[in-house]
Amino acid sequence: MQQSINSRRDFLKKAAIAGGGLVLGFSWFGADGEAPAVLKGSFPEKSIGFNSYLSIAADGRVTILSPNPELGQNIMTSFPMIVAEELDADWTKVKVEQAALDTKSFDRQLTGGSGAVPHSWKRLRMAGATARAMLIQAAATQWSVPVTECTASNGFVLHAASGKKAGFGELAALAATLQVPKDAPLKDRKDFKIIGHAVKNVANKGIVTGKPMFGLDFYREGMLFAMIQRPPAFGTKIKTVDSAAAKAMPGIIDVVVFKNNVAVVGKSTWEIIKARKLLKVEYENEGAIESTSDHNAIFRTVMDNGKPEVKRKDGDVDAAFASAAKIIKAEYQCPFLSHSPMEPMNFFAHVKADGVELVGPSQTPASARTAVSKLLNISEDKITLELTRLGGGFGRRLKFDYVLEAAELSSIIKAPVKLIWTREDDMTGGNYRPAVRYHFEAALDAKGNLVGYKCRGVGINAGNLVREDNFPSGAVDNLLIESIDYKSPVTTGAWRAPITNFLGFAEQAFIDEVAEAAGKDPVQFRLELLSKARITPAGAIKYNIDRMEGVIKMAAEKSGWGIKKPGISQGFSVYFSHQSYVAQVCEVAMQAGKPVVKKIYAAADCGQVINLSGARQQVMGGITDGLGHAMYSKLSFKNGAAEQSNFHNYRLIRMKEIPEIEPYFVDNGIDPTGLGEPALPPTGGAVANAIYKAAGKRLRNQPFMDEPVFSGKA
Repeated sequence: MQQSINSRRDFLKKAAIAGGGLVLGFSWFGADGEAPAVLKGSFPEKSIGFNSYLSIAADGRVTILSPNPELGQNIMTSFPMIVAEELDADWTKVKVEQAALDTKSFDRQLTGGSGAVPHSWKRLRMAGATARAMLIQAAATQWSVPVTECTASNGFVLHAASGKKAGFGELAALAATLQVPKDAPLKDRKDFKIIGHAVKNVANKGIVTGKPMFGLDFYREGMLFAMIQRPPAFGTKIKTVDSAAAKAMPGIIDVVVFKNNVAVVGKSTWEIIKARKLLKVEYENEGAIESTSDHNAIFRTVMDNGKPEVKRKDGDVDAAFASAAKIIKAEYQCPFLSHSPMEPMNFFAHVKADGVELVGPSQTPASARTAVSKLLNISEDKITLELTRLGGGFGRRLKFDYVLEAAELSSIIKAPVKLIWTREDDMTGGNYRPAVRYHFEAALDAKGNLVGYKCRGVGINAGNLVREDNFPSGAVDNLLIESIDYKSPVTTGAWRAPITNFLGFAEQAFIDEVAEAAGKDPVQFRLELLSKARITPAGAIKYNIDRMEGVIKMAAEKSGWGIKKPGISQGFSVYFSHQSYVAQVCEVAMQAGKPVVKKIYAAADCGQVINLSGARQQVMGGITDGLGHAMYSKLSFKNGAAEQSNFHNYRLIRMKEIPEIEPYFVDNGIDPTGLGEPALPPTGGAVANAIYKAAGKRLRNQPFMDEPVFSGKA
């Protein structure tokens, strides 16, 4: 099916009779189009040109096939909630099943960018509403009453005048024989009974009881296990391999050298772990061998002498700074970070004569399949990919290097194999959050107005490391945003809230510095800039001023901003990313001469909240993630090798260090805009600004714990 089909066809919907029930297929392509059409016959095991299915069984059970990978963002609960709401289903009879990769049936079958719910919101609602309309019509036909007198509620169709009542399961078969409405009405938000409420994650029981849900749990009778010895340092390649001792170990089938890898293949995980330790591999340099000290020198050189790419320029920046009453300058830097998901990388591959079978956790299954197709020169339609639940990702599983390794190894050994990385493998040879440095300058006039603004970013394998159209762009008449990227052998990739995870801190910490220099309250200073952007915008405004103002005011109100609290200092931050807005107020107290984060208030505008429980978890989790990595985490290098290899020397936040977090949500009636990432970027700024208020020290580098204010040397 071509994805460029017209709007009336790109929402193809078909229905089929299945065991006396109604099966309604609906597309994830496009937002408009025709309502479903009934397809006579039995429900097939696999889709036949359908794009997704809502099924109603004879016993009243409702099932939705969920295409997006689940990695803890609660998508497998939110999707069925949306359908059940419009269907007026009995939530206790609703379940969701993970779909295998099927690019003919699903659009955007990936997890990343906080986009799953915004993409599927209307599609899911339409599917549920259409099925509800068909069930109501079936009941009206069966009872010989006007359809306008019938309503649906909690899995039943009701006729109040006669007192008649029928379950969805009883009506499903008849509903499948009726004409499908082209434009079933959607509910008014005020009538929502499920959406916006707190609902437990549908996978909770399976997770806490240890059900085999994750990639590491997958097992196929007869499969082999493999681990790879990778180069210990970036910029090195294999020179010689002595595998005799490893091959002699019990349970070892083979040792395979391919590309820059040495794979140990055996009958069990424990056996290959032991055998891998006996490998004798000698490496030689093939590129730049860099240490963290080199990276710091590179930052300075490139920042001062590099050729930046101008990403945005408004007004006359040079003139604004030349005539400024006051100029503020500051630089901020962050280290590389590991993704560190609890479940290390793993994937199953079986390359056969007639095709390839892939099973495991991936955020980008379609891209992984395409890459395998190119690697093995096998048509994509001969490659199947089944998704398991992901034990964390944070962007690491947007990459598919581990999928390619499994597929290539299976093709070499001519056997099904499950490739497993250890945590040390991923931390020392994975893909990292890029290290970056930002240089900011601000020009103030005699009245403390911001009249000039500069930001230059330098990153190591970061790509474009600025967000040139984010606030305060549009609120400053004279503005210059520049980016420079340095190429390094160190592999990098998207890390939760890519680029904005540190840029949000740097921008918001600097804006606080500017507000102080202007003699203005930090919250009021931001509101004045937004007012300026609304009344006399400077260039394009690509963020929503009203939404940003809304979260600023809510966070200030809920936290009691400006109201003195004994022993407490407050810091503010607000950020727009992934189409949503989050403002935070952090409260810090000094204890034993050191600042301690006590509480963080958050106001989020993510549009319509689907699952209040899941939304709260996303905000609280994002804040915890942002706080922990700002405070403690770093990955450093010596002679091309990562110096941290596991949690014993790669510091993450601990349970006792998580402060009280109080999330709130703006209810503005708009469609969902995403929530998986937006709560993370503002956290570092709110924390740093609060610590400055408490301890009088500006924090410009992460992790904060390396700064003197935490060592008692300040």
